[in-house]
Amino acid sequence: MTDETDPPDSAPPTARMLSWARNSAAYRLSKRMMTERQLADAIRRRAREKFEGISETQLQALADSAVAFGLDMKALDDQAYAEIRTRSAGRAGKSKRAIAQTLVQKGVDRTIVAEAVQATDDLAAGVAYARRRAFGPFRRADLDEKQKAKEISAFARQGFGYEIGARIVAMEREEADEILSGQPFG
Repeated sequence: MTDETDPPDSAPPTARMLSWARNSAAYRLSKRMMTERQLADAIRRRAREKFEGISETQLQALADSAVAFGLDMKALDDQAYAEIRTRSAGRAGKSKRAIAQTLVQKGVDRTIVAEAVQATDDLAAGVAYARRRAFGPFRRADLDEKQKAKEISAFARQGFGYEIGARIVAMEREEADEILSGQPFG
C-alpha cells in the first residue's frame, strides 16, 4: 500500500527541479572536471537531499538532464578527462595499472581507459615515483637487502611489475635522469 503523498513513479521532474539540475551541473563543472558518472551521481545524491519525496524516476531524469547539459556545453568529456588524468598521474609516478583502476572507478568506459593509458611509459612513471620517494638512484643511504626488498615491494604496491621495480632499484642516477629528461614532464 502506497502513501498518497508519494509522487507516482511516472511523474516527470518539475521545471524547478530541471532548472536546479542544470544550474547545479554548471556550478560543479565550473569547479572541476568530472566524468559523466561522477556528475550523475552527484546530482542524484544532492537532489535526494534537496527535494523531499523525490522518486527514483525523477532522480534519474535529473541526472540525465544534468549530463546532457554538460555534454551540450562541452564541459563534460570522458575521453579528455581520461587523457588529462592519465598524463597527470604518469607525472606523479602512477603505473598504468593504477591509473586504469582509478579511471574505471570514476566511471570512464574501459575502452576509453585502455586507449588513454596506452601511451603511458611505466618505466618513466616508475622513475618519477622513485624520485618522489627517494628510492633507487635517488636513494641517499647505502642499499642493503632489507631496503631493496622494501623498495621493490613499494613499487609492486603501486602497480609496477617486479622487473620495473628491480630495474629502477638497481639503476644509476645518470640513467634515471636521462629517462626523466626524455619525458614531457621531466
